[in-house]
Amino acid sequence: MCLAVPGKVESIFEADEMTMGTVNFGGVVKEVCLVLLPEIQVGDYAVVHAGFAISRIDEASAEETLRTFQALEHPTDPRS
Repeated sequence: MCLAVPGKVESIFEADEMTMGTVNFGGVVKEVCLVLLPEIQVGDYAVVHAGFAISRIDEASAEETLRTFQALEHPTDPRS
């Protein structure tokens, strides 16, 4: 099973001749390879898998996905 997570691009920089960026995943910030998305800009949201941004996503979809992950992490008791 593969899992790709949306995050907000906070910065873009070059490292070892590759386009990289810092991406915020709901408070967790990681360095991500952006080479597959040359059009990505600071403030955009990207879906990231295995350290690579693989597609751009709109903010509403990104936030909905992050809320879903949060709900899965803290499920409510169905008996309540």
